[in-house]
Amino acid sequence: MSAPPCHDGNFPANGGHDGNWWLASDGGWVMDLSGFFFGLPAGWAYVLVGLVVGLESLGVPLPGETILISVVLLTHHPDAGFSAWGIGIAASAGAIIGDSIGYTVGRRLGPRLFGWLGRRFPVQASAVRLAYAEHLINRFGVTAVFFGRFIALLRMFAGPFAGSLRMSYRRFLIANICGAVAWAGGTTALMWALGSVASHWMSRVGWILLVAVILVGLVVGHVSGSALSAKARDWARDHPDEVARATGVRDELPGA
Repeated sequence: MSAPPCHDGNFPANGGHDGNWWLASDGGWVMDLSGFFFGLPAGWAYVLVGLVVGLESLGVPLPGETILISVVLLTHHPDAGFSAWGIGIAASAGAIIGDSIGYTVGRRLGPRLFGWLGRRFPVQASAVRLAYAEHLINRFGVTAVFFGRFIALLRMFAGPFAGSLRMSYRRFLIANICGAVAWAGGTTALMWALGSVASHWMSRVGWILLVAVILVGLVVGHVSGSALSAKARDWARDHPDEVARATGVRDELPGA
């Protein structure tokens, strides 16, 4: 087991005798993630976070929010060559650029894009999910673009569907920027503050409580996502034609 934070309020200089952050003993993903990001050349952590968030905004099912949360927590380690605010800015930029590219691609390709996504990612981009995302964008407009940044389903598809539905780019861009900054900035500030509190407590209990808070948040997110998927399935059963039109196919509806 690696050493816990020292009682002077700092982490061990080398993360313990084996060079790993002590929190890794409670979860291998932390050790793997910290080792990967700490080994990156200066500045590349920002590029990678922005890239993952941006690709997720294009409809690629990547864990953008999970990466953002994890990397912000890693900034409390003395070996981290990146700052929390830099990560927050990178995530904001990735979200804005990714959504803007998604808007352009959706505007040009429309249903062909969603048909490809459905074939390439049949679970994350099922016909039901795609159609329900289009329904929400079509019904709530820029409001869905803004709040969609906080919802996994819309975080992936808000940009492409806004373009496909010919939403005004000026209105889309304003909502996109505001949503990206609120999501990335808010998540970064919250996780950094929680990490600071855990470090200040200087005990294993502090970090265990922090992990517990994050796990609770993930569970809440999973439950809300499952509820949204159930609502999408109910809606799709009543609107089969809209599902077919959104995806460009008329096959039997897969599950959400």
